[in-house]
Amino acid sequence: MSTISDKARDFWDRISPRERRLVLVAAIAVPLTIIVWLALSIHDGLGAMEARNDKMRKALLVLEDMKARGPAQQTDDVVATMGVEPLSLDTYLSAAAQKAGFTLKGTTPRNPIVRNGFVTNSVSCQISDLTIEQFKKFLQEVETGSKVVIVTRLDVRRDFKSKEKLDATLEVSTYSKEPPPKGEGGGSAGSGGSAEKGG
Repeated sequence: MSTISDKARDFWDRISPRERRLVLVAAIAVPLTIIVWLALSIHDGLGAMEARNDKMRKALLVLEDMKARGPAQQTDDVVATMGVEPLSLDTYLSAAAQKAGFTLKGTTPRNPIVRNGFVTNSVSCQISDLTIEQFKKFLQEVETGSKVVIVTRLDVRRDFKSKEKLDATLEVSTYSKEPPPKGEGGGSAGSGGSAEKGG
């Protein structure tokens, strides 16, 4: 350590007063330049991040608006057109993905839920590397293609590999009427026969 100090002192003694001033200026200017550069880099990075976040917020507002408009359908009309055979969500979502310009890799089915005479069939799926426009088109196709299909859960994330694209996890559900019990038809005919006999 003392050797470095001695060398620095010898160097300082050997140089001229003008060179000493230049060394002092450089010693002050270099750290200041680095600080300014770092500050500008951080500012630019924060600005770019804020712009991306703003774009994401606008996209989410659009999605929320679409979601709010989606269920605005007449309940009676939906029930009237609802059958007992559930829609194939895998086929339905694959077709929506094709219209949005990408290929759906697959879906994971959930156990059906029967309640109040209706059956809810749901699947979950993951999509990635989509532009905001593709994602918007996909959701439009999903929620407007059929009155008995709706997105019941949605988790959107920015793609870290490409800042302009999105990844998402969705749960999509379709509704159908609960089919009548297998013996119900025979039971009806039997009761009809009994009534006839009684008459």
